[in-house]
Amino acid sequence: MRRFLGDLLRDDAAADEGTQETFVRAHQRLGTLEQPGALTGWLLGIARMVFFEHLRKKRRDGLPPANDDDSQPIQIDRSPGPEAALLAGEAERMLDGALQTLTEDRRSALLMRLDHDLGYGEIAVAMGWPLQKVKNEIHRARLQLREQLLPYLEGRS
Repeated sequence: MRRFLGDLLRDDAAADEGTQETFVRAHQRLGTLEQPGALTGWLLGIARMVFFEHLRKKRRDGLPPANDDDSQPIQIDRSPGPEAALLAGEAERMLDGALQTLTEDRRSALLMRLDHDLGYGEIAVAMGWPLQKVKNEIHRARLQLREQLLPYLEGRS
């Protein structure tokens, strides 16, 4: 939950608070979980609602969203050497920028699929969407990312 909210909110403190709020709400609504096998999707759906409430509160308070140009993308050094670290950081920034252009719903669905290994059915539960819409939105998100990242991957950036 923490990583999912961190990816959406791009603010560590807000992600920590959102994670706690997610589990508090889940505990309060545990009786509404109809399929115990769908727990992860159900929790991510609650986390998604917490994310949207956070956005609404920021807009209401007149604060810029956490994913504006001043936010720092999460960078993970996956390599031992400085050159590889520089390239990995550049790739992370490019991917982060491309992800930020997706709508919140599309980004949420894609992150649930790729980062959290949820199946389409679980994502449908979390998003409250029909299964076909989940498949369509993830497909469109991938196409949009490919279009934006292709110049970088081909060395034309």
